[in-house]
Amino acid sequence: MSSTSYGSGKLSREDYKKQKDLEAARKAGTAPAEVDEEGNAINPHIPEFMSKAPWYMDTGKVGLQHQRKDKKAAVATSLQETEWYTRGARVGETATKFRKGACENCGVLSHKTKDCMERPRKKGAKWTGKDMKADEVIQDINLSYDAKRDRWNGYDPAEHQKLMADWELIEEARRKRKASELDKDTTAGSSSAGAAAGAKSGGIEAEFASSDEENDDEDRYIGKGGGDEEKLSAKSKSTVRNLRIREDTAKYLRNLDPDSAYYDPKTRSMRENPYSGKEAAQLAYAGDNFIRYSGEALDVAKREVFAWEAGERGNNSAHFQANPTQTALMYSEFKQKKDTLQDSRKQAVLSKYGGEEHLQAPPRELLQQVEHYVEYSRTGKVISGAEKPVVGTKFKEDVHPLNHSTVYGSWWSDGKWGYKCCRQFPRNAYCTASALDK
Repeated sequence: MSSTSYGSGKLSREDYKKQKDLEAARKAGTAPAEVDEEGNAINPHIPEFMSKAPWYMDTGKVGLQHQRKDKKAAVATSLQETEWYTRGARVGETATKFRKGACENCGVLSHKTKDCMERPRKKGAKWTGKDMKADEVIQDINLSYDAKRDRWNGYDPAEHQKLMADWELIEEARRKRKASELDKDTTAGSSSAGAAAGAKSGGIEAEFASSDEENDDEDRYIGKGGGDEEKLSAKSKSTVRNLRIREDTAKYLRNLDPDSAYYDPKTRSMRENPYSGKEAAQLAYAGDNFIRYSGEALDVAKREVFAWEAGERGNNSAHFQANPTQTALMYSEFKQKKDTLQDSRKQAVLSKYGGEEHLQAPPRELLQQVEHYVEYSRTGKVISGAEKPVVGTKFKEDVHPLNHSTVYGSWWSDGKWGYKCCRQFPRNAYCTASALDK
């Protein structure tokens, strides 16, 4: 290994030859290995780019100290890790007279006026000479490259222990409160008399409202599998809602007539009945609207809306996905109280103003329409009604010029196109077919 460094001068030809011969002898083992300043033998087979010290670390001594970590610097860094700025500490006694170069606001020599963190006074200490502050402690902490960029430098781990202790106290209080609420629920039960008394005292909205003390994070379930559907976009909800089993018949294959019910491929929905003219109750599939407005679908939708409105009022216990049974009971109680309240208001108005005979409606059979209503335009096209209107285009349709009854291109013969009615090939030819032929 060469003992020269980047800082040494240029060798002569004879010295360079002697150095190369000595390196070859050390590698062959005929010459003793080179020794560094600590007395350790240096391996002669180390490459030159590793053995040479760079110019900014060259000490003029032989060895591999530039490849090792400085022990003194490592000890200094470990000691500096335990040191940090003492914020708010003061040193010395408070001055009684303003000193030259001190802060004009508080009279401290450790900072200037523009760096003062005290409240700006109407008249500073420079002019009043009162309420002088003691000088701040100025520390010169030499941080390493990593310490300057350490985001946790100066953080006291004992602060996290205090935070954990506070959270444990909160959790313990929350568990005790939860246990007491469960005990009250089991003892009180779901008696309707108590619910009616609460409705009389506070009203319908007060019954399902909540105070700040009832805002428990454990009852919300939002973001933990209970309320994620409310945060989904319309596209995501429609995709999840319309996934079908592979064995089921696809909606667009139930009726291949292009004029039948419209199928939306984006949302995979077919709202109308594909089997027009048949009873929906006797069909296996009668459209999405039939499924949506049949059975208990309307009641389920109303309970879900009720849970949303109760959550907006602050009642977190009413959740359609997390507490379906409790939400159904609360909704039934809400409907009963709402009907009772509406009946009481109606009776109060009738007793005061009268007019009960005007509320007697005729039988429903007299108001039903038996005949089908169809609306036509001036040209005879269907606009609305039983028949589905055909979608028109911006181009003129069913227009046959030159007395033709078919369009050009309806006849093909000998590699040419023509009219089928008269079997002529020129496009501007006048139709010569008779009315019987047409």
